[in-house]
Amino acid sequence: LSPRLAVLRAIQEVRPALIMSTVAIILSFVPLFFITGMMGPYMQPMALNVPLSMLMSLVVAFTITPWMSYHLLRKATHGSSEAGKDDLTLPSSDPVRQVYVGLLNPLLDRRWRSYTLLAITVVLFAASSWLGAARQVPLKMLPFDNKGEFQVVVDMPEGTTLERTDRVLREMARYLSGASEIRTVSGYAGQASAMDFNGLVRHYYMRRGGHLGELRVNLVGKRSRVQQSHEICLRVRDGLTRIAEAHGAAMAIVEIPPGPPVLSTLVAEVKGQETHSYGDLVDAARLVCERLRQEPGVVDEDVMIEAEKLDWRFVPDQEKAALNGISTAELAETMQLALSGVQAGTLHVPSESNPLDIYVRLPRPVRSAIGTLRGIRLPGRDGAMVPLGELGRFEKVPARRSIYRKNLRRVVFVTAEVAGRAPAEVILDIDSDREMPDSGTAPGVRTEATPRSLDERTYLSNGGGVPWSVPEGIVVDWAGEGEWDITLDVFRDLGIAFGAACLGIYVLLVYQTASYFMPLILMLAIPLTVIGILPGFWLLNSIGLREVAGYPTPVFFTATAMIGMIALAGIAVRNAILLIEFVHEALREGMELRDALLESGAVRFRAIFLTAGTAMLAALPITLDPIFSGLAWALIFGLFVSTTFTLLVIPIAYWLVYEHAEGHGLPKEDDGQ
Repeated sequence: LSPRLAVLRAIQEVRPALIMSTVAIILSFVPLFFITGMMGPYMQPMALNVPLSMLMSLVVAFTITPWMSYHLLRKATHGSSEAGKDDLTLPSSDPVRQVYVGLLNPLLDRRWRSYTLLAITVVLFAASSWLGAARQVPLKMLPFDNKGEFQVVVDMPEGTTLERTDRVLREMARYLSGASEIRTVSGYAGQASAMDFNGLVRHYYMRRGGHLGELRVNLVGKRSRVQQSHEICLRVRDGLTRIAEAHGAAMAIVEIPPGPPVLSTLVAEVKGQETHSYGDLVDAARLVCERLRQEPGVVDEDVMIEAEKLDWRFVPDQEKAALNGISTAELAETMQLALSGVQAGTLHVPSESNPLDIYVRLPRPVRSAIGTLRGIRLPGRDGAMVPLGELGRFEKVPARRSIYRKNLRRVVFVTAEVAGRAPAEVILDIDSDREMPDSGTAPGVRTEATPRSLDERTYLSNGGGVPWSVPEGIVVDWAGEGEWDITLDVFRDLGIAFGAACLGIYVLLVYQTASYFMPLILMLAIPLTVIGILPGFWLLNSIGLREVAGYPTPVFFTATAMIGMIALAGIAVRNAILLIEFVHEALREGMELRDALLESGAVRFRAIFLTAGTAMLAALPITLDPIFSGLAWALIFGLFVSTTFTLLVIPIAYWLVYEHAEGHGLPKEDDGQ
């Protein structure tokens, strides 16, 4: 053919398949626009950008690509200007044709071989799905990001002085300074650091008190260090834990999350009935915290409660005060002046950026001694100075504690982080071990029980083998302020989006093929992607699994990997459409079904593998990104396996269904012609 006719014929032949396959890819991304919850804003731009990119690529394929092909080919030598049937075939000496025909022809010769291939495919699909159910592929909403900083939050025992808290922070800072990747460490004792993402979400900006401290650790640039920020946190964790335990402190390493904000990775909300006191909730929360400590891979366990403490209260004797001409308001003002003081003015110092407030109050040793406070004198009715101790008494009373409430119900939060494990595994194991207390069993954690090995646990057989229980009527809710609730919502919505994408693709293929069964054959390519994705992630964890300071760093199957699986639904169907469209074209030219199947795969082999290969190479740089690496690996593994299986499974299924059918699956209008 002449270059002009060759380009025009190419456009004419691939136009229906290319348009339909592009629409199929667009349909696979559109449902992401309807993701709900906090992950919605993260997904919705993808639902808009990808369809626009695909539409633009379709325009380029029908305009710029043919124009450039024409100018590149017009100086070449061409044969006849008319096309024959042989235009749809490759020379018999072509190595691609020889390999493909050598693989597919024996399968078409014997139907039992075809059924055997389909059975093997089903077994591989089931085995791949089992990898997820058997926890061989860990699931997590989002992986850890590679940030330039992290925080160390320290809670000393309540009542600890500010100076002691500062001393512990300095000891931790000296330990951290030994890591070459750490550039600076800033300590904050008694107050919160500057508000950031974590401070806003986890309410760190409200931390005030002498027993509270925080370290802000800044790392060197990403190009100046080998390990990512999460791995550095794992490496320094044990050393910081030893320092915290030596001083009786609770410590938590807090990383900046890459996605939606949560109070902590693991959060258990302990609620009760109206008949339960707040002390009952606290006791139950401590049992939950103890069970978390027994679970492998769980760190930084804490219960969000204030410790019980006593306050001194001055109770005035109103009768004596009235006899001396002193009112209750004067007593209150005197105590306020002695303990808290009053602002007397402002001092401007050149070396200070802000003015300094001047407060008048008693020195700390004086205002901290009850005996000294009793000796404070107030002017009476006749000018006599009356000691404060004669006008009332000091008594110890329980201090008021902050009580958290959610939806008007009292709640105690139990928080924890996970190191080296998927949060879903931890929650399901702990929740499966929970027992309902009976009259003969006291609530508690059976620490004497032998825990099950992690290798023995699956999603079909959950539980760590450490039974625990809380009092009757106490509710322990994991789907609240932690990552679990968002994870359920995201994967639920992504699953619905995947189903909606498949339904949209099916409707599109029904319109194109004028058949209700043909689309099912084309959509066989979709489950084939699972055969590549899940074993691919298992392979990454089997070969590349590393440990940092004894903590594993697995490659998680995340929400971004699920997006890659949804995207593959359209890409895999695209390859099947291109393949079957050529089969129909060959049938229209009068070719037998067997020859059409053999030649379609041989001719489309290069095109399908080149498009899949370019997509895989394009995804390869994304594997370096800690957040979207899951999407890249899903595309790479899924494309590689699904493309290979598509060239075999789709023709085999087509042969088994339409070998003896009238028209061999051609649309009726084409068959009639």
